[in-house]
Amino acid sequence: MRYMCLIYGQQGWMKWPDAEKAAAIGAYSRFTDEIKRSGHYVAGDPLEPAHTARKVHVRNGKVEATDGPFAETKEQLGGYYIIDAQNMDEASAIAARIPGARIGYIEVRAIQALPNV
Repeated sequence: MRYMCLIYGQQGWMKWPDAEKAAAIGAYSRFTDEIKRSGHYVAGDPLEPAHTARKVHVRNGKVEATDGPFAETKEQLGGYYIIDAQNMDEASAIAARIPGARIGYIEVRAIQALPNV
């Protein structure tokens, strides 16, 4: 079964000292390599900061757009992994190894399998 691991943490890590940024990037690279080797990796990417995002919705046939950020919270969605795991317990164990779990949190959600859409 596929699971999406949504990585939440504080924005602004690009302002960290170079050594801390390099350590974080290295930790993510090692984690990604590990789950690729184990066969759990499907996809994953970091996201641009929330202030670069746009929320779009349609009301009464009219498109409305709002530029980010959208919430006054310290923790924002910063990236994701899609993984293959046997069950939620295995997916959670993999998510606990994501480096961002040590400074933020990881939301793990099963991806619904849609019938031949």
